[in-house]
Amino acid sequence: MSAGKNTTFYQALHCNKKGVCQIDSIELIGEEPLMIRVEDKPYSVVMRTPGEEVFHAAGICLGEGIVDSPDDFKTIGHDINLDPNIVDIWLTPERKKKIPDLLKRKSYISQTSCGICGKQLIKDLHQVLIPAEDGFKVDIEGIFNCVKMLSKKQNYYPRTRGSHAALLFDDQLEILTFAEDVGRHNALDKAIGKAFMDRTLSKASLLVLSSRISYELVQKAARAHLPMIISKSRPTALAVQMGQSLNMTLACAFEGSKLLVLCGEDRIIKK
Repeated sequence: MSAGKNTTFYQALHCNKKGVCQIDSIELIGEEPLMIRVEDKPYSVVMRTPGEEVFHAAGICLGEGIVDSPDDFKTIGHDINLDPNIVDIWLTPERKKKIPDLLKRKSYISQTSCGICGKQLIKDLHQVLIPAEDGFKVDIEGIFNCVKMLSKKQNYYPRTRGSHAALLFDDQLEILTFAEDVGRHNALDKAIGKAFMDRTLSKASLLVLSSRISYELVQKAARAHLPMIISKSRPTALAVQMGQSLNMTLACAFEGSKLLVLCGEDRIIKK
């Protein structure tokens, strides 16, 4: 599969319960490595669905605390050979002076080791995270409408059953950005990266995810100052613990009629 090809077709054997089989073509979502280099040094390699690499890298940099504003990038783009699987990032001198420790890290903060406990992890992350502000509220019907919109926006999933998606809304529940990728972290990084680079991220209030909410996704949303996350499956315990500590609302919507709110229920308008 060549770089930039988002899906590919394979021949597969389809069998029913009676044992009757036939060969048919199926479409699978693509996955390729993306290297992100900061200041000409390898920073991270992630597996992702090809496309929107610059937005993806920008979203990762925001989530990891490498940048706080698009103005912190001196340049961001593909390498000198225009390899779609490499993004080179150069920071302004002012930004480099503020984050010397982050630039020295051998692995970035969203990757955890077996020796780090949840409480210590949250303590460390609070160094680059700010609790969400109050003010944004939404009714339950609005939440379910946003969840339905996520399904309607997904292009790869109905065809491949192998992608995740992230959808950002403003406080009027108008769509800001959408992204779909083989990886749930990648989808969120791309969606946030788009809003970040076009300077509309400050308008974002609600995030809808196709995947479960893990602590890494809470971290990325907190770096983007998003007060509310809605998903289609339950969050992890550590994600809820982090959400509570950051004054965020975490909830999951089931079957189009059931909403489970784990923390931050004051933002939900109830009848």
